[in-house]
Order: sequence, then structure tokens, then C-alpha cells
Amino acid sequence: MTSVVLGAYATQMLGDLGADIIKIESPLTDRGEGGDVMRWAGDTPNDETRDLGPIFMTINRNKRSVKLDLRDEKAKKILRKLIASADVFTANVRYAGLERAGFSYEDVAAIKPDIVYVHAAGYGSDGPYAGLPAYDDLIQAGSGMADLLNRVDGNPTPRYVPTLAADKISGLFMAQAVLAAMFHKQKTGEGQFVEVPMLECITSFTLAEHFFGHVYEPPLGPWCYTRVANANRKPFATADGYIGLMPYNNKQWDDFFALAGKPGMVSNDPRFKDYETRTRHIGELYGMVEEITETRPTQEWLDLLMPLNIPVVKLNRMDDLPNDPHLAAVDFFQGYEHPKAGTYNAMRPPLRFSKTPANIRRHPPQLGEHNAEVLAEIGESE
Repeated sequence: MTSVVLGAYATQMLGDLGADIIKIESPLTDRGEGGDVMRWAGDTPNDETRDLGPIFMTINRNKRSVKLDLRDEKAKKILRKLIASADVFTANVRYAGLERAGFSYEDVAAIKPDIVYVHAAGYGSDGPYAGLPAYDDLIQAGSGMADLLNRVDGNPTPRYVPTLAADKISGLFMAQAVLAAMFHKQKTGEGQFVEVPMLECITSFTLAEHFFGHVYEPPLGPWCYTRVANANRKPFATADGYIGLMPYNNKQWDDFFALAGKPGMVSNDPRFKDYETRTRHIGELYGMVEEITETRPTQEWLDLLMPLNIPVVKLNRMDDLPNDPHLAAVDFFQGYEHPKAGTYNAMRPPLRFSKTPANIRRHPPQLGEHNAEVLAEIGESE
């Protein structure tokens, strides 16, 4: 019972790893369209596929869609039969709504005592924000993530990171939680209730490096890891484009500056001579880089720096990604033929397993596409 991005992304990852994911969707919503709201975001090839919006397509493969109106007791009976056959129950709707519908952890465990019940919430149930609605924007704002960009570029206005970071990162936590609880169940036979609170997940993610000077009490320095939170940490301009460049140790830095006729630039400067002092003055060091990188074209820098083992990469614009030679070699972008939507592009599961490879077995489903199939498996008619 997941929707939008967080839960849908988490369960797709599990589906890629082989899980049979049954996505429960409502036939009616306050929008009147029905199903996961992400079905209706963005253009689709034709009217017949209006429920297959582009974001829905990227985070809902390897699932079967069952449309159930849980205001109806017959539909609730069907969901209870599905739960009885399941290993895991996941949801990212508000817990109070699950309780009202009769699908709290206690309700579900009464049906399947060893169920792994994983609930993604905006805020942990022990705190004063418990039960409040939460979306990516709200969690970025509440977790400190929206306070990062303004600490870098001098613009005092807090801003959101322009990706659904809170949703997707919480989805990673959710998938991890399912696997850990299943491992415990495999060892002990016990199910359990697991809560995945977005605010706590994203605050811990943001502060993994940005707790920095406030780790100790009293604080020994500022918030934010200085190497990361400085205006000169950026892709560096070349004569014809940009590169990502990150010399890390003294030798790499000295080799880089030697190419510009400045041998020993880092090792001989007390500001940069070791990692500790370099971290304090990293903005100054990064500030010297671009005036050097601008003197040569991108490919020349790649040819010079790679043999020296200096970490470097050509910057890809989004339009460059389909033609990136590495992504092409690993067959990252794959074309599929959907029976209704026609040709579409998918990103293959990024993990590699030598014994149990992740794979794409099912197209993203249309709303209620698998009602008859799934209900027949539990002895019910559509």
C-alpha cells in the first residue's frame, strides 16, 4: 500500500531483486482519477495510457496492480486474504488511516502473526510531529537539507535540493528495513513492526558529514564539512566544457599543479601540506583550480590526468547520458515495448550479483491490470 515516490521506489528495488510486489490502489481518490497520484504526472503517448506517467514508469516496474476500494467490506476481505499469503506488508499512507481501515500492525499480525510490517511515516511516532502529513519539500525543510545551498553560495535564501532527495533516500532506508526484518524472520520466525520516519532518516543522512564541528560538546567548529560546503567545490570549466576533478592526496595535487608549471604547490604550502590543514583551507585551494583547467580542452585533461591516477571525469549534461560510453557498455539504458504505451526507456537495476542477478520482469502496470490474475490466486473472482 505504497504510492507517490518513497514507498514506490523502495518496493521497486525489492521487485528488481525478485520479490513479487502486489501494489494495492484505490479506484477513487479526491482527484477522481484513482490509483497512485504519480500515474497522472507528466505526458503519456496516448489517451489509453494516461495512467502511465513518466515518473510512475521509472519507479513501478516489477509490480502487479490490484484495484481495491477499501471502503467496501468485500474489498477488505480480499486484502486480508492477500495479507495471509504475504511475507511483508508495506505502506506509506498515514498510520491513522490504516488504523481506521482495519489494517494497523495489530490487525495485520492477527491475520499473519509472522508478518513483516514496514510503515514509512513523515515523523517518528514517539515525537510531537507524529501523524502530521509529510512530503519531500517539508522534510527537506525540516531536516536541515534546505539550509545547505545558502551556506555555499552566499545567497541567504534557503532552497530545496532540486531532486526528490527526501523521498528517494527514505525509500532506500525502507528497502533496507524490509531486508533486515526479513533476515531476522528467516533466523527466528518472528515478524515485527518497523517504522521508517522520513525526518529522522533525512536528518541523519544530511548530518552524516555536516554534523562536523558540532559533533563534540561544546562545538569545536561550524556546521557543514568544509570541503563539501564551499562555493569553489563545483565542476571546473575547461576550454570547451567542464570536468569533475578531485585530487585527493598530496601527490595527486602536486602532479596536477606540476602540469601548470607549479611543482610542489601543495606540499610546500603550509595551508595545504596535509589533509588536516588542507581541509581548513580547501576553498582557497579549489579557487586556484579553475584558472588552470580553463587553459586546456576537456579531452586533453582526461588524457593527461588519468595516467597520473588523478580522479577526473567529463561532466555530462543530461542530454549526454544516453551516449556516455561507460553507461552504454554496461547497458544501463534499456528499451522495452509496453503492450499499450509502446516503446519506452528504462534504467537497468544498478546492482550486480554473481548468483542472483536483479532483473526487469514486468512492465509498470496499468491501474488494476492484475485484478483477475491476483484474485484468482487466492480463490476470489474479480
